[in-house]
Amino acid sequence: MPSTFTRAELLAAADRLLPDVIAPGLDVLLCGINPGLWSAATGHHFARPGNRFWPALHRSGFTPRQLRPDEQDRLPTWGLGITNLAARATARADELTRAELTAGAEILRAKVAEYAPRWLAVLGVTAYRTAFGIQGAKVGPQDATALAPTRLWILPNPSGLNAHYQLADLAAEFGRLRAVVKDQESSAGGS
Repeated sequence: MPSTFTRAELLAAADRLLPDVIAPGLDVLLCGINPGLWSAATGHHFARPGNRFWPALHRSGFTPRQLRPDEQDRLPTWGLGITNLAARATARADELTRAELTAGAEILRAKVAEYAPRWLAVLGVTAYRTAFGIQGAKVGPQDATALAPTRLWILPNPSGLNAHYQLADLAAEFGRLRAVVKDQESSAGGS
């Protein structure tokens, strides 16, 4: 994976689509807002150096070690997958329109219906509020039943542009979801 791109290479990546990392029956389908230009250029989710997704995922206990973005296809091994609300790659998520996010929510509902993950974790509360039209949503588990039987959890956006959450805070929020998933696994195993 290149360690740097020219501005022209990054801008040329704006039209590229990233394939989902998805399989039926995942424990958690993690849903980013949209690919950044760096991710589009590499073909790997959360690939921009400094993005805190991979460290937070590991520190929370979801993966036994910190994966590199080019190892994303290993995620289903641990019951995890990745998709996005919007397919269009941008330099910043705030470049997306409300219409793109709303349309993305409908596509996401169809993916959830098809693949039936136990949990959908949307990474970005503001994008979730816009896409699903639920203004009071906060980080954490949601009461929403629109995706049933899949449960919904909102996690903070792991982008380095999200100054409200440092890496330790992100890992703690990811860890809250991991604890619930682990508890459900234990309960299912003990039945």
